[in-house]
Amino acid sequence: MSHFLIRWFVLTLAIFIVANLFHLIYIENFTALVLASLILGILNAIVRPILIFLTLPINILSLGFFILVINGFLLFIVSKMVGGFEIASFWKAFLSALLISIISAILNHLVREKH
Repeated sequence: MSHFLIRWFVLTLAIFIVANLFHLIYIENFTALVLASLILGILNAIVRPILIFLTLPINILSLGFFILVINGFLLFIVSKMVGGFEIASFWKAFLSALLISIISAILNHLVREKH
């Protein structure tokens, strides 16, 4: 359970950073941020692997680049589901998803347990 909470916190922080530094995402309030990160985390855990499997041929041909399109699509879907969490276009969602992935990777590296 704590692993899930840490990953959720990291995702929430990454979204917050992208929204405030790059102004690609509009977040009305803290509740919208937390709800959006929760839904995105759930979609990433359940829907994303299915989409990656279904698009495996194009992922192979694009050398994995199409996964970025899937990430942007899921983020754009979250923006349509959560009030107060808005992304103006798919391309802003695509760029936001790329930045969120990079920032999340860095933050996950910083908070992971040292063995």
